[in-house]
Amino acid sequence: MGISERKEKEKQIRRNDIIDAAEKVFFSKGYDVATMDDVAKKAEFSKRTVYVYFNSKEQLYFEIMVRGYKILIEMMEAVLAERKNMNAIDRIELMSKTLYQFNIEYPNYFDAIMCYENGEKDFINGIPDNSREECYALGEKIFGYLAAALADGVEEGVIRGDIEIIDTAIILWSCTIGLFNMLIKKRNYIEHYHKRNSEKLLLEGLDMLMITIKNLNWGKENEKEK
Repeated sequence: MGISERKEKEKQIRRNDIIDAAEKVFFSKGYDVATMDDVAKKAEFSKRTVYVYFNSKEQLYFEIMVRGYKILIEMMEAVLAERKNMNAIDRIELMSKTLYQFNIEYPNYFDAIMCYENGEKDFINGIPDNSREECYALGEKIFGYLAAALADGVEEGVIRGDIEIIDTAIILWSCTIGLFNMLIKKRNYIEHYHKRNSEKLLLEGLDMLMITIKNLNWGKENEKEK
């Protein structure tokens, strides 16, 4: 390994160390309370060194979301690869359930992404284009799975043929995020005050969303063909 390659490797190690430290600080103290001083202390670097690699707390937040999105995409691709022959409706439901499983296994990444989805952090100044664009690209990749499933569903006949694919994907994604946000953040209230199981309500909510896009004549048409 040459000198330049070694320096680049050391630079990447320091960069990852700082992101690791930021995760620990943001996840334990909360993003709004945490400071770059906290991150530098946790990483055992000077604040000046941290700023050599990241120009703001916001940039670190986006880097953490990139990690979360990559894990979520890996989970989705794995479950979809296992069940290639399912119809589009089942694929969409599986994607939603995978998102829920992601919340169970990686709650801190899930919260980071949900805060982003429900906020305006993408409009904050001071985030380099490469950090922001990588985060956007990964989010759009997940959105692309949903849009592709809708298009396949229309072609298969299991989804209504009168929908506009992108509009419907945006609405479904927004409704799903809202459902997750409510049922997860208000879980204790729902389960103790209303005596309802949040996970069961989530599945029921997803079923209701699927009814709005299903081609309700699909089963009848299949019966006629038989």
